[in-house]
Amino acid sequence: MKKNIESIFKAHLEPKEVYKGGKNIPPSDKKIYKLSSNENPLGASPKAVAAMKAALEHIDIYPDQTDMRLREALVKDFDGKLSAEQFLCGNSGSEIIDIILRAFINEGDEVIYSNPCFLPYSVFSRWYGAKTIDIPLLSPNYDLDVEGILNAITEHTKIIFLTSPNNPTGTYIPKSLLDDFLERVPKNILIVFDEVYRHFADAEDYVTALPYVLAGHNVLGLNSFSKTYGLAGQRIGYAYTTPTIANYIRLIQKPFLLPLTSIEAAIGALNDSEFIEKTVQTVLDGRKYLAQAFDNIGIKYWPSQANFFIIDPPLPEMEFTDRMMEEGIMVRPVSQFGAPGKVRITIGNQEANEACVKALLKIKS
Repeated sequence: MKKNIESIFKAHLEPKEVYKGGKNIPPSDKKIYKLSSNENPLGASPKAVAAMKAALEHIDIYPDQTDMRLREALVKDFDGKLSAEQFLCGNSGSEIIDIILRAFINEGDEVIYSNPCFLPYSVFSRWYGAKTIDIPLLSPNYDLDVEGILNAITEHTKIIFLTSPNNPTGTYIPKSLLDDFLERVPKNILIVFDEVYRHFADAEDYVTALPYVLAGHNVLGLNSFSKTYGLAGQRIGYAYTTPTIANYIRLIQKPFLLPLTSIEAAIGALNDSEFIEKTVQTVLDGRKYLAQAFDNIGIKYWPSQANFFIIDPPLPEMEFTDRMMEEGIMVRPVSQFGAPGKVRITIGNQEANEACVKALLKIKS
């Protein structure tokens, strides 16, 4: 009996929305400031670049079979509070999300997330046949809907994604709210706590996943080298969790999972405290500058704990994006992230921030 090739396809992989990353700077005769992808405003860690260059001599041989050297460097970065077996590394934070879903999700399982948020939470979950449940952040401040999430939990719920600071809103989950949530959530659910922007959070009641992992909760802290360390092009991510969860996920990790240059770059970046401090200070200064400028110009924005702002633009989002591009400023419309009509603006260096303000003044006038 003849059958079409479609008969071997997975039924749940029907055409749906896909995650589209930010655009690169197009060819142009004029200066363009890329404030659309939350990249490091200072470039890459010099120590990371030097380590990569030194590694080029050896790219003819296979890299480390495991990520142990990078995990040991992360142990030092976390002041020895975690063991090497508690870390997991991969080719970007997005791949870590994919690995987690492969490890835990069967067709028919449920995953909860809260829009506006990073689109791969839902898109990647559906790759594995999960039912995705969106409990939107609460208006008008994009607060976490704790009661909504708890009420949405069923016997099929496997994973809940929480993000703090959140992309694209820049908002965070206060410690008291997270404490209450983790006390009430069933213990057989994995909490994936995306803290990629944690270095930029300075709120007194901001908290990472670390204390909850140390307390033995089923929590996984998701991180990336793309932002603070300036290594977006190397695609390096890592996570930390309890030894039991980490060792289970490691069962499905491939050998030689990271390129040699990525391993060396990440280890070099972790040792570059001067660059990290300078990056964080540049973002904090820029955040203050832009917030004041938004107030002066009359741009509605949400207070941010990350290296970007979400704003309510003075024009429809796509028209505003195009107008900003005409002025040499790339920004990111975020309807795809669950925030229709809003635009995300990355905090750049002072030159880029001033150019952004100049463009806003021209458009708003």
